[in-house]
Amino acid sequence: MELKNAYRRKLAAQLKEWGAQINLLEAKVENAGADARIKGAMELDNLRAKQRAASAKMKEMEKASSEAWGQLKETADTIWADLKAGVADAQARFK
Repeated sequence: MELKNAYRRKLAAQLKEWGAQINLLEAKVENAGADARIKGAMELDNLRAKQRAASAKMKEMEKASSEAWGQLKETADTIWADLKAGVADAQARFK
């Protein structure tokens, strides 16, 4: 049980940090040129969708039984890796 709680706390902290990074990217996109704003807006929409999926998975994990938790953890790891890569890619493009 403690492992599950520690894992959820870790995911929650990462999600909060990535949310802040996405907000910073949003500010950079707003200050970019027209073409960059268009591309950036689409990328930000994609990141926000990934962020919502990660948040939904966290809520699902909170309610999961011990048996279902292992499978949900694998799915969450995939979602988190996808969000992490998306944030890193966006940061590289909007430095």
